Amino acid sequence: MRDLLIDVTRLIGRFTSGRLPTGVDRVGLAYVAHYGHRARAVVRWGGQAFELSPNASERLFRRLQCPAERCSRGLRALVAAGVRAALGRPGRPGRLLINTGHSGLENPGYARILAQQRGHLLFVIHDLVPLSHPEYCRPGEGQRHRARVDNMLRLASGIVTNSEATLADLRAYAADAGRSLPPVVAAPLAAGLRPTKPGPRPIEGPYFVILSTIEPRKNHWLLLHVWRHIVEDLGQAAPRLVVIGQRGWECENVVDMLERCEPLRGVVIERSGCSDEELVTYLHHAQALLFPSFAEGYGMPLVEALSLGVPVIASDLPVFEEIAGDVPEYIDPLDGRRWREVVEAYSLAQSPERAAQLARIERYEVPAWSSHFAKVDNLIEQILTPGSPGVR
Repeated sequence: MRDLLIDVTRLIGRFTSGRLPTGVDRVGLAYVAHYGHRARAVVRWGGQAFELSPNASERLFRRLQCPAERCSRGLRALVAAGVRAALGRPGRPGRLLINTGHSGLENPGYARILAQQRGHLLFVIHDLVPLSHPEYCRPGEGQRHRARVDNMLRLASGIVTNSEATLADLRAYAADAGRSLPPVVAAPLAAGLRPTKPGPRPIEGPYFVILSTIEPRKNHWLLLHVWRHIVEDLGQAAPRLVVIGQRGWECENVVDMLERCEPLRGVVIERSGCSDEELVTYLHHAQALLFPSFAEGYGMPLVEALSLGVPVIASDLPVFEEIAGDVPEYIDPLDGRRWREVVEAYSLAQSPERAAQLARIERYEVPAWSSHFAKVDNLIEQILTPGSPGVR
C-alpha cells in the first residue's frame, strides 16, 4: 500500500532549470530511493497540491534518480501529464506526507495547500543558519526561514534533523518562541554521492578540493587569499586548489578573485558542474577536502570525503566534531596562517600529518543511510499508529 506521499516540488524545480543537486537535494533523492516503492509523488503548482498516480509516481521517482534524465524535457512532460491526470481527483486521507527540502514552507498557504491531503506531515530540517547567521544568507532569508521553522512547529506530526547540533538549535528556538516540539529525531546523513569507481588522476601534482555552493558562509574568500600567499612564495610549484560548486549569492568578492586574480590563474581551478563520477575522481586523488565554513547544520562533503578515505581539513565547528570525532584537522575559520601551514604540510609527498589522519580514517565509522532510515522508520510508525503520544 502506498501509505506515504513525498513532496518532490523542489527536486523538479531544480532539475528542470538545469541545476545540479546540492546536499539538500541529495537527501531528497535518498528519501525517494528508500520510500518510493510505498509512496506517491506530490507536486505543488498554482496554489494547489497534486497527488500523482502510482504509475506516474513510479516513473517520476525513477527519472529523478537518473542523472541523464533529470534535466530532460521528458521530466517536464511527465510532471505535466501527472498533474493533468490528478486534477479533481481527491486524495485518500490518513497518510503521511514528507517534505525533505524546506520547499514552500515559508508560504502562508502551505497548510491550506497540504490540507487537501488530509493526513500527517513529516519535515526534514537541515539547519537554522539563516536565523543564527543571517549575515551569510540572501537578504530576507532570515525572515523566510523563520516562517518555515514556525510552520514546521505548527504543522508537523514529526520532524527529522540531520544532526544533534541542528536538533539543539531547533529546541532552543522552540523554547524561545514558546512553542512545543512534535516528535523529533536526529538522524545523521550518509554520503550523497552514488558509488562509482574513480577515474585516472585529473591533475598532476598535489591538489586540494573545496566542494560547496559558492556563498559567504562557505568561506572561499579565505582560502583564495591563503592560496595567493602560497603562490607568491612557491610559484608554479604551489599545490592546486579545485573549487567545485555552482556560484551562489553575495559572492562577488570570491568571483572577482576567481576571474581577475592573476597569481591564481592556472593554480585555482573552478569546476561549476561535475557529475558524481567526476566528483568521486577529484576527491579520491586529492590531498584533502577543505571545509572552512563559518556555520553548518551538517556537512555531507565531509562524510563523502572520509567515506572515500580522503583526509579532511575543516573549521572547528561542533557539528563537524559530532560527525567525524577527532579524525579531521580542525582550524578556526578565520586563522589564515594556520590554514596555510596545514595545507602546505599536507602537500608534501611524505606528509606525517596526512599519514596520521589516514590512520585515523581507518577507524572512522561512516554514517549509513540504513541507520538514518531506521530512525525515520520508527518515527513514521509512531506517527501512523493511532493514539501515539505527542503526535498531531
